[in-house]
Amino acid sequence: MLRVATKGKCMACRIVVPSRTGLRFRVPLQKLYPLYRTIHHRYHGNSNSQRPPHRHFTSLSRLPVRPPRARGQQHQHHQQRDFWVGRLAAKLLKLRYIVLGSAVGGGYTAKKTYDQWKDLMPDFSQYDWMLPDFLWELSEQLDLEKVVKALPEMEELAKLLPDFEKIGENFTFLKSLLTSGLSLGSEVKGASGLHLLLEPSGDAPLKATDSSTAASQDDKQYKKSSDKEKVDQLQEELLRTQLKYQRMLERLEKENKELRKVVLQKDDKGIHQRKVKKSLIDMYSEVLDILSDYDANYNTQDHLPRVVVVGDQSAGKTSVLEMIAQARIFPRGSGEMMTRSPVKVTLSEGPHHVALFKDSGREFDLTKEEDLAALRHEIELRMRKSVREGQTVSSETISLSVKGPGIQRMVLVDLPGVISTVTAGMASDTKETIFSISKAYMQNPNAIILCIQDGSVDAERSIVTDLVSQMDPHGKRTIFVLTKVDLAEKNLASPSRIQQIVEGKLFPMKALGYFAVVTGKGSPGESIDSIKDYEEDFFQNSRLLRDGMLKAHQVTTKNLSLAVSDCFWKMVRESVEQQADVFKASRFNLETEWKNNYPRLRELDRNELYEKAKNEILDEVISLSQVTPQHWEAILQKKLWERVSTHVIENIYLPAAQTSDSGTFNTTVDIKLKQWTDKQLPHKALEVAWETLQEEFAGFIAEYKGKDQDDIFDKLKEAVKDESIKRHKWNEGAKDSLRVIQHNALEDRSITDKPQWDAAIQFMEETLQSRLKDTETVIADMVGPDWKQRWMYWKNRTPDQHIRNETKTELERLLKLHDEHTAYLANDEVTTVRKNLEGRSVEVDPMLIKDTWHQLYRRHFLQKALSHCSLCKRGFYYYQRHFVDSELECNDVVLFWRIQRMLLITANTLRQQLTNTEVRRLEKNVKEVLDDFGEDTEQKCHLITGRRVQLAEDLKKVREIQEKLEAFIEALHKEK
Repeated sequence: MLRVATKGKCMACRIVVPSRTGLRFRVPLQKLYPLYRTIHHRYHGNSNSQRPPHRHFTSLSRLPVRPPRARGQQHQHHQQRDFWVGRLAAKLLKLRYIVLGSAVGGGYTAKKTYDQWKDLMPDFSQYDWMLPDFLWELSEQLDLEKVVKALPEMEELAKLLPDFEKIGENFTFLKSLLTSGLSLGSEVKGASGLHLLLEPSGDAPLKATDSSTAASQDDKQYKKSSDKEKVDQLQEELLRTQLKYQRMLERLEKENKELRKVVLQKDDKGIHQRKVKKSLIDMYSEVLDILSDYDANYNTQDHLPRVVVVGDQSAGKTSVLEMIAQARIFPRGSGEMMTRSPVKVTLSEGPHHVALFKDSGREFDLTKEEDLAALRHEIELRMRKSVREGQTVSSETISLSVKGPGIQRMVLVDLPGVISTVTAGMASDTKETIFSISKAYMQNPNAIILCIQDGSVDAERSIVTDLVSQMDPHGKRTIFVLTKVDLAEKNLASPSRIQQIVEGKLFPMKALGYFAVVTGKGSPGESIDSIKDYEEDFFQNSRLLRDGMLKAHQVTTKNLSLAVSDCFWKMVRESVEQQADVFKASRFNLETEWKNNYPRLRELDRNELYEKAKNEILDEVISLSQVTPQHWEAILQKKLWERVSTHVIENIYLPAAQTSDSGTFNTTVDIKLKQWTDKQLPHKALEVAWETLQEEFAGFIAEYKGKDQDDIFDKLKEAVKDESIKRHKWNEGAKDSLRVIQHNALEDRSITDKPQWDAAIQFMEETLQSRLKDTETVIADMVGPDWKQRWMYWKNRTPDQHIRNETKTELERLLKLHDEHTAYLANDEVTTVRKNLEGRSVEVDPMLIKDTWHQLYRRHFLQKALSHCSLCKRGFYYYQRHFVDSELECNDVVLFWRIQRMLLITANTLRQQLTNTEVRRLEKNVKEVLDDFGEDTEQKCHLITGRRVQLAEDLKKVREIQEKLEAFIEALHKEK
């Protein structure tokens, strides 16, 4: 009885305290404690019943028990009731007592036994529940209320539970199969054991008594059906059940998708009036965009997960991505390479099915065919634009975001298809470039490789599997996808090869999972819904699934997208915090380097430095408008005369001075001035003005540089100046008006007063003296050092200089004999000079004699002109009388006055054009150049360089990445 009581109490403990995790207790733990104590510590006969009960219990051994009732009280009670009437009745009715005594005694004995058992049981009126001591200690360490709240609700748990009704049906069906095979002996021994477990216990005696009949019936049943037929029948039944629930699940998912779309639309319209935050996947995609724009040297630290889609060309990569994105968004071609650059697609859930580029505000409605066509065209244009001239593919990534109801959240990168042969029209390095791009993405240890293999072609023709096995030899982050399974089943003579592929036994690569999908019938006009229906119908009727070659969880793009999304987020959660620590350490290193090398400078990146330089350049251009008119005219007049002085002296003044009288001199001068003005002078003047504007612009830049300007802008400013000057074209209409002004200025010969005459003489003297000085320098270089330089500085003449010096001496004698000699030597004079030199043993070429004579006569003429100019200082009076009755003729002074006045008027006209028109046009050109440079990232990187710029760029990027990663991690923890 003691064993029975103990066993009853243990069963009571199991019943009272269930073992289900997550039970929500409605009573405090303090009320559960006494029940445990009462059940597991019964009363023992040798226990001290007089021990007083404890009020505070610390162990189960000290729990009080209820004292048993005193049995002596019952006997005493019966003794008091034993009076004589009873004894008399007993004697008179002795026989009836004997008859009834047995029945009454049996009931009394049973009642007495029940009372004894009841006395041994504890008094449950004082306690409801109880628990052991370790739960008291556990309750102090854990907050059970928070644990209960963290557990899923019953509705969520119900979704995860299987359909027990259907499981019961399957077990009943299995039991019926096993029942028919009980008599198979040792061959079906395991099945018989399972049958005994499933059969109710009450049927066992019946089957034992009629074993021969059951055996004969089982033998007949066994003859009708073989083991293989039973297994096939069971598999078909399980497959039908699985497909049935798969359709139910898809219908529920579709309904859930519509409900989520309605909820998201309400949120989007602001019905809940709450601020919509960025989704997790959008935040993560921003981090990846920043990393893709970062310096290529930083790729070694970019270990953030992405789903990299690789495959042979035309293997169906793009179709798989479109099924996952639920829209036909990519350009397509028949056998032609369409993916020419990586395309990063960020998939997220949203109220509307739309797509947009990261650098554009336009949304493409993916439910409209015209928007889908526009999106495909835009992607194709961006791909072709990213490909450099002479190349076929590009490594520049195109970022695209796709949102819609029910879309799995992840980031996929579609890479150009791997090719085995470079065809006509492709660059020679196309194959190697595709391999390098693919390896750059797959070498990331956290990248998920989605390997796409065409199931309709021979497995031996695959190239991508070898590449994937090199990058992920253990298959820890590879998911294999077999496309075009419908064609494979139709064309392959042995469908078992498909089973070998999805089991990882055919290709020399390993993978986390293997999937088989169908991406349509190959028509470019198919919609996503029609492809889904075709895929579902195919797998429902496919013998691959019916014969067990494929598992239900391995088929359809829906299951693939769910598996890839789960794997993606698992790797994100495992790696994102580690990557955040890496960026934090990089930030510290960069900040330390900046503090040590540039302690007094702000951390300006390339864009900020460009804006600063842009403002400085525009300020310098504006400074041109502050130049005074006097400064402009003085510079223009000086530069114009430097440009035309040689022509005036050599082609106008010298030929006219060789004439015999003043009339011929003036006629020659007028003709040559007219020809010069019509053909050369206006063009020369505009060239001078444009060069002056350039020099002043460059001068202001150089002057501004001296005011503590950062030398990091030198290359940029030089490039802006050169490009602006290159684009600037002077107004062509100014040339005609300038020609008229210059022609009128040169025709005027009337010098009105003495100061103008003196100014002309001064201008003439300065010009002639400058020319004389230049001529003497030329002669000195021709003949070499004189006797003083030879004796004092130990210089010697060269043989050519010796010949030149001898020729010079001979020609000077000729000039002394003929002071009024013309500018040209006659042939007989050349012969005479040559013979005289040969007499002194000097061989001279006739051309050398003429060249030397030109310089000597030029010096002789300029000396005479200067002496004549001195005589004309007092000739203004004779000029007013037109040199009548005077031997002095100063027509050359009038010529220089006309030239001087033309220079003054031309400088004034050019100054007006500069200040009124050209400076503003130059400023406009500078702004356009700066705007163009600002939009060209490559140009900015080329013009603003240096470790300081790169350090500031890296520091800014690392800070931005770290901040976004921390925000993403915080949001990720909140979502958990």
